[in-house]
Amino acid sequence: MRRPLVLAAAAALLCAGCSTATPGNRDKPAGASSPSAALSSDPRSAVRAAVADLRQDRATFRQEVELEDEGQLYGLTATGGFDFAADKGHLAVDLPGGAIDHSDQVFADGKIYIRGIQEIGKGVWGVIPRDEAEAHYLLRAPLNDPEHVLRQIAAMRKITREGEEKVQGVRTVHYRGILDHRTLTLRMAPEVRTRLDQARDMLGSDLPVFADAWLDARGRLVQTRTSVNISGARATLTMALSDIGEQVRVTVPQPADTIPVTAVSGILIG
Repeated sequence: MRRPLVLAAAAALLCAGCSTATPGNRDKPAGASSPSAALSSDPRSAVRAAVADLRQDRATFRQEVELEDEGQLYGLTATGGFDFAADKGHLAVDLPGGAIDHSDQVFADGKIYIRGIQEIGKGVWGVIPRDEAEAHYLLRAPLNDPEHVLRQIAAMRKITREGEEKVQGVRTVHYRGILDHRTLTLRMAPEVRTRLDQARDMLGSDLPVFADAWLDARGRLVQTRTSVNISGARATLTMALSDIGEQVRVTVPQPADTIPVTAVSGILIG
């Protein structure tokens, strides 16, 4: 009886706060490429090299979060651009049908600026140190930070080469691995991490979390995915990458338009 109860408790961390949302959509950009025979024969090295290269580059990205509970599917998206080498970027988060359905975020100078959440008045940007932002849900990045996703993908273990697939119109090599407990709970809010620690200890093993990466012919990261399915609840975070190397323009809010915040909450911010 212990295992079902533990998994049910962990499943509760997937979809809290989703009941006001409606099913999400999925649309992806197209491109063209061909599979590569030049990728490293070592899957772990290939994935790590792709992540390391991207963290010194720029890209447009689209995160799609899907949460399914009791047959009901909820979805939100975060779209934007990021200059990973310069640690700056911007994104917009949308949750169709949510009580608060849109938020804007800007990353610059070691800070995250947030607009459109309950704790902050209209027309004002809240600002929080980037290294203080936390994740409040399973498989969510702190304030949807795309670099957090890259850190988790780089740390995936037991990686296998799954074959060649066409993703976003591009021929890619698909790699699959798992996330260990330490990687899963990276920068997670203490109260959420405590509950996951307890679930892991009672279960006697890490939670079953998969990670996937798709690399194009040049060894570049095209798409990532993390997913978990426990006790009838499912969560998936897919991040598609495009326009790699293209300029990313970031407009930082003026100091007069910002107020400091120590914590933010809600499904939009992860």
